Amino acid sequence: MRRVASLILVVLLAACTTVALQRFDELYGPADPTRFDHPLAPPPGESYAQTVQPILDRRCVVCHACYDGPCQLKATAWEGLARGASKTPVYDASRLLAAQPTRLFVDAQQPSEWRDLGFFPVLNEHTPTPEVNRTAGLMHRLLMLKERHPLPTRGTVGGGLDFSIDRAAMCPAGAEIDDYERKAPLGGMPFGLPGLSPSELGVLTRWIERGAPFEGAPALPPLARQGIAMWERFLNGDSLKERLFSRYAYEHLFLAHLYFDDDPQRQYFKMVRSATPPGEPVQLIGSRRPVDAPGVERVYYRLVPERETIVAKTHMPYALGAARMARWRSLFLDAPYTVDRLPGYSADTAANPFSTFAALPVNARYRFMLDEAEFTIMGFIKGPVCRGQMALDVIEDRFWVTFLAPSEGNDQAQADLLAQDANLLRLPTGRSTEEVVTPWLHYARLENEYLRAKSAFLARSLGSPQNLDLRLLWDGDGRNDNAALTVFRHFDSASVVKGLVGEAPKTAWVIGYPLLERIHYLLVADYDVFGNVGHQLNSRLYMDFLRMEGEFNFLVLLPQAQRIATRDLWYRADSQATREQVYGGPSTTLALDSGIRYQSADARLELLGMIKARLAPVLDRGFELDRAPPDWRAPLQELGAVRGASLQWLPEDAALVVEAPGGAPATFSLLRDTGHASVSHLLGERKELRPDENALTLVPGVIGAYPNVFLRASPAQLPAMAEAIRGLKSEADYAAFAERFAVRRTNPGFWTVSDGLVERYRRDQPLQAGVLDLNRYENR
Repeated sequence: MRRVASLILVVLLAACTTVALQRFDELYGPADPTRFDHPLAPPPGESYAQTVQPILDRRCVVCHACYDGPCQLKATAWEGLARGASKTPVYDASRLLAAQPTRLFVDAQQPSEWRDLGFFPVLNEHTPTPEVNRTAGLMHRLLMLKERHPLPTRGTVGGGLDFSIDRAAMCPAGAEIDDYERKAPLGGMPFGLPGLSPSELGVLTRWIERGAPFEGAPALPPLARQGIAMWERFLNGDSLKERLFSRYAYEHLFLAHLYFDDDPQRQYFKMVRSATPPGEPVQLIGSRRPVDAPGVERVYYRLVPERETIVAKTHMPYALGAARMARWRSLFLDAPYTVDRLPGYSADTAANPFSTFAALPVNARYRFMLDEAEFTIMGFIKGPVCRGQMALDVIEDRFWVTFLAPSEGNDQAQADLLAQDANLLRLPTGRSTEEVVTPWLHYARLENEYLRAKSAFLARSLGSPQNLDLRLLWDGDGRNDNAALTVFRHFDSASVVKGLVGEAPKTAWVIGYPLLERIHYLLVADYDVFGNVGHQLNSRLYMDFLRMEGEFNFLVLLPQAQRIATRDLWYRADSQATREQVYGGPSTTLALDSGIRYQSADARLELLGMIKARLAPVLDRGFELDRAPPDWRAPLQELGAVRGASLQWLPEDAALVVEAPGGAPATFSLLRDTGHASVSHLLGERKELRPDENALTLVPGVIGAYPNVFLRASPAQLPAMAEAIRGLKSEADYAAFAERFAVRRTNPGFWTVSDGLVERYRRDQPLQAGVLDLNRYENR
């Protein structure tokens, strides 16, 4: 019945859109859907890339990027504006069948092709005169609506505007804009934020009047062409060994922003599958997922320029250079093993990377992922999920991540175990359309069997407690700062950074190769954001098992007598059966005691301290407060030390701008660590909250792509800010706090603060920085 209702809604929306567009045909002449298939050239001396896109980046991309951009409108490239918008949301938790993918540059190439997929224009496709370009161009109409109806300059935004993440998108098409302007006069663009400056609006208006000209993508510089040629030769060798490795590399790097480490401009590229070999134009293979059948006999791996603005929420940089190529050659191509055949692309193959890549040495695969472990973990943080509460409510608000040390002997034993039990590690996401309950029960049984086999393997391989100690943890080979990471959850988004950031957390994960590979394939390579509810729900449910497995690896380093009590603290709100799942069921525990000598009664806290000490030589310390000016540190530490129930009124992710009189401002991230009794519940998270356990983590720089609020204070005001936060008891208290310290949406200086913050982000964190997303900015 729900499926029928959804179909009826889609039909009605399409019918309304058609009527609205026909009304514009009557007013402004028939539309030409091919008008922007071949863009107009800019006037001599003008450039879209240099004059228009920078304004869009500052004022439009902040909301219109990735799959969660309202109405699927992407302002990250000229092609996104020419594509237009859609009334069909990407995120739909009720769809029973997988949806048609709508990836810019992938699922259609011309604006006229996007019209066939239900997208409507936001630039004028009717009679091409300056007047009609303004009047029939929805983009200009929405910009001018804000000009005519600016926001108030104090307090919160009214006018019935909804800023919730699940708000219904209005998406006016064609003549529907008339009704939208009447009903939502404050709904001009930028939505719920101050309007553009006169100079910015003037540039965009002139550009729209001229027919939205675009000079096309710039030619690649010689250095980039040389790098592409070198890497495409490397990735497209003819031997079976080379072809299998290249497939493995692609399935792990398809989301990466690749750059050449000798390029001072750091231009980014994407690795794609092509039906054509190097030297010929790329013929993109636009499969739903990188694991899906390519439909051609031979796949070629090509590098193409990234054509969209870099946004923080999807930015995953990855360096290519001579050292990287030598490393991969040593691991995969020069190693003494053979590949007798290439695997296929069935759904069962997609669900089991251990069988697919069984011919590649386990040690090589693990080293490939460990070398850039932050990038690997970042995949499930920033990957296809984009809006992540479905996947992210399965993790704690902050936890540390370390890794089991690779070793030739242990990895060979691991390979033997995988060869015997690869079927136990199959994932429930081999298809984009899945059932819901039956698969999950099946995979729960497989996970229990695997954990029992793993416990037996550990007991055999370790032999005695003396071998169960901190030597099991990877130390980054003494030089790699990927050995220690911190993951932050910000309710429906998350971040991962290098280093063990903040005070010792409640939980920690220790990840080995099978777990790391399954996380990647579950939530990155196998995940289809356009998949049906069964596909997405099974991804979330299975992630419970993977979190428990990471926690299991940490727990076994504790004294045997404290493991169960620590586990039960983490799962206070859960049944005994759920708690036992951490170990794979009631009959499975690791009988071997820890070989670590503990001195205190709180072994968990002591172990976290020992892990930090062991990894100290390679720890990234970029998010420690000693980077702040010395006279700021004490008040900053006081602010970061606030704990307890008052923090429930504070946003998850606040960007704090400290402005010293006569000095340069500095940016800090004020992150709320929300207390939970458990994070294993799919629904009813609110019931598991423990406000008394809330804490703050305060660090220099930017963590989090979706700031909920900008806060401002001078160093002298920081103690008063801390005191005000400690005193929060209601929404009214927070409103008073916001009036004093927050940069609200209505603040006339909003864009000045935003621009300054992003400028410092790019200066201080140049590799990680991208445009921040304001879709989750509060209105309180």
